[in-house]
Amino acid sequence: MTSYVAAAPTAAGDTAWLLAAAALVLLMAPGLAFFYGGMVRSKSVLNMMMMVFGALAVVTVVWVAVGYSIAFGDDVVGGLFGNPAQYLFFDGLVDVGSVELPTILFAIFQGLFAVITVGLIAGAIADRTRFGTWLVFCVVWTVLVYAPVAHWIFDFSAGDHVGGWMANKLGALDFAGGTAVEINSGAAGLAAALVLGQRIGFGRDPMKPHNLTLVMIGAGLLWFGWFGFNAGSALGANGLAAVAFVNTLLAGCTGLLAWLAVERVRDGHATSFGAASGAVAGLVAITPSCGTVMPVGAMVVGIAAGATCALAVGLKYHFGYDDSLDVVGVHLVGGLVGTLLIGLLASADVTSVDGLLYGGGASQLGKQLVAAGVTLVFSFVMTAAIAWVLEKTMGFRIHEDHEASGVDLVIHAETAYDLHVAAGGRPHFGGHGPG
Repeated sequence: MTSYVAAAPTAAGDTAWLLAAAALVLLMAPGLAFFYGGMVRSKSVLNMMMMVFGALAVVTVVWVAVGYSIAFGDDVVGGLFGNPAQYLFFDGLVDVGSVELPTILFAIFQGLFAVITVGLIAGAIADRTRFGTWLVFCVVWTVLVYAPVAHWIFDFSAGDHVGGWMANKLGALDFAGGTAVEINSGAAGLAAALVLGQRIGFGRDPMKPHNLTLVMIGAGLLWFGWFGFNAGSALGANGLAAVAFVNTLLAGCTGLLAWLAVERVRDGHATSFGAASGAVAGLVAITPSCGTVMPVGAMVVGIAAGATCALAVGLKYHFGYDDSLDVVGVHLVGGLVGTLLIGLLASADVTSVDGLLYGGGASQLGKQLVAAGVTLVFSFVMTAAIAWVLEKTMGFRIHEDHEASGVDLVIHAETAYDLHVAAGGRPHFGGHGPG
């Protein structure tokens, strides 16, 4: 990601573009809610959507309060942690008279990345999670996991400001969130799913998506919003944003086609669910690399992610972890694919280095491997600890009877679909009838 603190003063057009990009990233939250909502069973759809909208509300407030300071404040612990008191409640970020890119806009743009990252974790623990405990999890995880990782990879040193170790000491490349967003959420989802345990009937009862129309609508909204996520990370209306935009489109397309090809060979048919999943897999993988590879590289990234993730989603049945909506298979695996392929496909025509296949040697690949591995381990361990403590203190998983009857009705006193036919005889209008 381009660093705001390292950027030169920008024109009004750049501010306008980042405002639009931030709105596109915000749209990804309801898009994710639709996508996930369609994937769960009908008795859990409202709870699933509420978990995403709850994350949107909670994470945004936490980010403004302290998250941004931890992620982008002056480093206090060797590139690991920003000063949590530096920008409390966005203090010092308001300057309505500045002609440069407003810092408060950059800050909230980054906060929406945190929203999506936390929202993604919800998919791994769908159908069995206490809503109140989930909201507490959102607070703790944002502060202890997301904000530090964002500091490591997104916060660049400039002048007197000292940023994170991955970006400045290691030299890893991550344009829009392969580590902080995708690997982070995927590893966290795996840890949380292991702590909560399998759903009742996992591996035995059918748990197919209840509404593929919602899935396709959600995938479309996510794809649309992803242009703000990736092209917006250029922090300006410029050539780099254009490259990121094109690469995002190409990877989504090739990811979709690769997933369908795997389905066709493996299962004999290509599905709408596979198309939606493949597009998302390609978008996940291009997130870290959209500002580092050429268009042909973006197509390779999409193909690799679509095919690999299509195979990886079945691993949960082999290893016995219940990742409800394939957060591990798509976001962790796809994030690893995109992050590591930077070491092979990066081009100096787009970014600062050449990857191995462009004559740059294996050095960048090693840096990408370190960044991916450290993020995975840190997120998994921290999330497992957080989820375990919440389970032991508040209770993270709902009671088995409530899970069986459906979390929508038990937790929210609502159902997504009122399909009951009224019983009884002729309707009662009062008096002697309608006339």
